[in-house]
Amino acid sequence: MKMPNKVIILDFGSQYTQLIARRVRELNIFCEIFPYNSKNYNLEKYSAVILSGSPYSVRSKDSLKINLENIKGKLPLLGICYGAQYLAHNFGGNVDLSSSREYGRANLVSISEKSALFEGVKNGSQVWMSHADTIVELPRKSIRIGSTKDVDNAAFKFNDENTYGIQFHPEVYHSEDGKLILENFLKKIAKIKATWTSNSFIDSAIENIRSEVKSDNVILGLSGGVDSSVAAVLLNKAIGNQLTCIFIDNGLLRKNEFESVLKQYKGMGLNVVGVDAKEKFYKELNGIIDPEKKRKCIGKVFIDVFDEESKKIENVKWLAQGTIYPDVIESISVKGPSATIKSHHNVGGLPDFMNLSVIEPLNMLFKDEVRNVGKELKIKQEILGRHPFPGPGLGIRILGEVNAEKVEMLQNADHIYIEALKSEGLYDSIWQAGVILLPVKSVGVMGDERTYENCVVLRAVTSTDGMTADWVDIPYKFLQNVSNKIINSVKGINRVVYDISSKPPSTIEWE
Repeated sequence: MKMPNKVIILDFGSQYTQLIARRVRELNIFCEIFPYNSKNYNLEKYSAVILSGSPYSVRSKDSLKINLENIKGKLPLLGICYGAQYLAHNFGGNVDLSSSREYGRANLVSISEKSALFEGVKNGSQVWMSHADTIVELPRKSIRIGSTKDVDNAAFKFNDENTYGIQFHPEVYHSEDGKLILENFLKKIAKIKATWTSNSFIDSAIENIRSEVKSDNVILGLSGGVDSSVAAVLLNKAIGNQLTCIFIDNGLLRKNEFESVLKQYKGMGLNVVGVDAKEKFYKELNGIIDPEKKRKCIGKVFIDVFDEESKKIENVKWLAQGTIYPDVIESISVKGPSATIKSHHNVGGLPDFMNLSVIEPLNMLFKDEVRNVGKELKIKQEILGRHPFPGPGLGIRILGEVNAEKVEMLQNADHIYIEALKSEGLYDSIWQAGVILLPVKSVGVMGDERTYENCVVLRAVTSTDGMTADWVDIPYKFLQNVSNKIINSVKGINRVVYDISSKPPSTIEWE
């Protein structure tokens, strides 16, 4: 029987769940995340199961519960933090409140030399703890395979089955041998082969696109960003002239982006139609302040424009989108911190009146995987190296109501900032940068006159996949020069500040 070579991660709301998936993917093994209570997966398609951590306690009345009858003892199973405590609590062990909160760095001791999970892991290896409860008694028919100074039962294994529990987080960078532990579980214990590569993805994606689309026509909404560009080239490789790309000027793009990107796309051999819809977006956004309402409003107008454009093309049955995996996960409501933080207008289907089906060829990829696929497709680094840009564009970088005057002000400030990052050689080392226009005015002095004008925020972060991010320590001299240029060049702005918050607890975008 052919093994599926896939892993399923069941999410109990941990802030680290997506990091587990990233580490698994880095091992060239495909994995998917589902909420712990989802019924939308088939276990027969997976070779191993991982239970995530959670902010909840297994001892609470409202603890998150899952039926492991068809998993435990039948598939290799690894419980991480809450997952390990769940195994202990429900199979004859005892979980109690720790005498002190166990959070931060710890070191593994008393590692079982016979354990396949810890093969190659050195005694004293640093791990990362993050829990208030602890396993005080192991579950029935299990043995301890690892401890730390303060946690006796840091790791355990059930006898006669490939079921493991670890109270630390191997997925975070602080766990020195965390990736090796995951590799041992997946490759040595679960016997999963590392077959997940960019080339294998492209081959299977093309096959899936052709079998799904057949002879129908597809329209794709281009945004100028990495995701939609890679999706367009992949679709074009699969179905050629059946694809029509729609590049909409929603009035919320960066300065001169509509013209420059439209020209670039046509040079790539894509069939691209440019649509000027600025006024439609501005009209619908008039008076809207709430961030979630803005996102939904922008998404609605996109749909309206696509519907209008699709009617101009014969036999259009599909709307393609550059949705990527973090969009999908963040739009699935899970009880806990990984619950929906914001809606994504390119996730969740289309209104019935459009009579189009959605095709999302990248919806299983993380951002860095999208870039790797783009490299294999020979897409220019100029496109692949672009910073992520939010789907709603500058609409969510203008806090409060959006109008043409504010957009122009922000575009000019943003252009100065981004061009300065490029000219100083800082752009490529930054994951994402942009300017935010605040609904705040402050007093200033220009010449001999008092001003009362707007404040903007410069934002720059480093990240691997956008799920966590740290602010960039940009040189003061650079910030000073950019601030001076924005204030002197952009009418309506008299104050510039720099955002030094990380994700979490903040988000990369302000809305």
